[in-house]
Amino acid sequence: MSTDIATANRADIFSHVSKTLVELFDLSADDIKPEARLYEDLDIDSIDAVDLVVELKQFTGRRINPDDFKSVRTIDDVVDAVERLMQR
Repeated sequence: MSTDIATANRADIFSHVSKTLVELFDLSADDIKPEARLYEDLDIDSIDAVDLVVELKQFTGRRINPDDFKSVRTIDDVVDAVERLMQR
């Protein structure tokens, strides 16, 4: 990603999350919408979620508290959580 993480906006974060989901889990980019539910719509299980959090840690360069992601259910929730993380 060419965007500097310090200046990443919501669209940049969504783009990165989308790209990551396509690469890590072989999902179709067409299926990745803000309202898409991780478990029900995208078939992301708890092990996949751990892989996603590890990648997001690398993306943000910040330590991720698992509690920050307990309420994450949709792609939009993931973007919200990453945004909050970057504001710390």
